[in-house]
Amino acid sequence: MSRLLTGLFALLFATSLYAQRMQLVWPSPNHGWTDGRSPDAFLQHAGSGDPASGGFGGVRSGGNQFHEGIDIACVARDRRGEPKDDVYAALDGVVRHISVHPGNSSYGRYVVLEHPEQSPAVYSLYAHLSRIAPGLKVGDQVKAGTVLGTLGYSAERPFPRDRAHLHFEFGLMVTQRFQRWYDLKGYGSRNEHGVWNGMNLMGIDPLAVFNDWRAGRVNNMHDVFARQVPAVRLRIGTPLTPDFITRYPALLTRPMPLGPIGGWEITFNWTGIPYAWTPLSATEALGLPRDKPLIMEVDAGIEKRERSKALVAQRRGQWITAQDLDTVLQQLFGRK
Repeated sequence: MSRLLTGLFALLFATSLYAQRMQLVWPSPNHGWTDGRSPDAFLQHAGSGDPASGGFGGVRSGGNQFHEGIDIACVARDRRGEPKDDVYAALDGVVRHISVHPGNSSYGRYVVLEHPEQSPAVYSLYAHLSRIAPGLKVGDQVKAGTVLGTLGYSAERPFPRDRAHLHFEFGLMVTQRFQRWYDLKGYGSRNEHGVWNGMNLMGIDPLAVFNDWRAGRVNNMHDVFARQVPAVRLRIGTPLTPDFITRYPALLTRPMPLGPIGGWEITFNWTGIPYAWTPLSATEALGLPRDKPLIMEVDAGIEKRERSKALVAQRRGQWITAQDLDTVLQQLFGRK
C-alpha cells in the first residue's frame, strides 16, 4: 500500500473515532472531583502544604519546576496508617508496562496503559503504587474502572507516608527509538523501562481533560488535542518521517504528499508536545536548512509566563530553540 493510501486510511479510521464519546473513570476513590469540589479537596501537596503543588505544570519552586501529571490524595488508610485506596484504569486500554521495583524510577511502582481506541492513542500512567493488582500483566486488555493496584508512596527515594498519593498522567510517547537516544546521551545507568521511561513520555493536563469532558467541551482525545494552544511553530527540512507521526496520524493537518517528504511544519504547545504536523513537499521545503529547525512563530506571552519549560530563547533578536524543545527534536528526528 502506498504511503499516500496508508495516510488516507489512517485519517479515515481516525475520523470514524472522532464522533465517539469516550467514557472516563476517575482513577481514584477520592470523590473530590466527582463531587464537583475544588482541586484543593483532592490534590495532594508536594510538601509545601499548598494543594496546587499537586497539579499539572509549573506548580512548584515558584513556577520554575514542571510537574507532568496530577497527584490525587489518599482517602482511606488501615489501622497502621497505610493507604488502602484502589487505583482504577481511566479508560479502556492495554497494559503496556508494569514496573514492580520502586527503586528503578522516581515513579516508584507504576503501570502504563495505552488506549488504542482513542485517536491519538494516548497513554495513561499510574505511579507511586504500594501494590500492583495480582495477575495484572503486560498485554492485558482492561476496561475503564479496572483495579490496577493500590495507591502508595513508593519512589526511587520514598516520600513520607502521610503524603501518599496517586500520580496520574495522560500523554503521548515521543519515540520508539528512545533507547538509541538514551545511549547517545550517556546517562551511565541502565534504562529499565524501555520506551515507557518517563523521559520518553510527554503529559497533557489530566485534570483539564476530565473537566472539559464533564463540561461537554470534548468528547474524545482528538478533541483534547484540537484544543491545544500553540506556543511555538517551526519548520525543519528533512526527508525523515518520525515514528511519532506514524503512530499518531490524527495529528496530521493534511495527508502525506504523493512525492518525497521535504520537511515538516510542527506546532508545539507550551509543554513542548508536537500536536500539529503539516508535511511539506520537496517544493515547499526549498530553502529550509537541512535538519535544522527554523522558528516561524512564537507566542511571546506564553514563553514569558511558563517558566518551567524552556522551548525557545532569543539571540541577537532572533528566536532559537532552547533546551526542552531541543530534547524533543533530538528524540523525534535523531538529532544529537
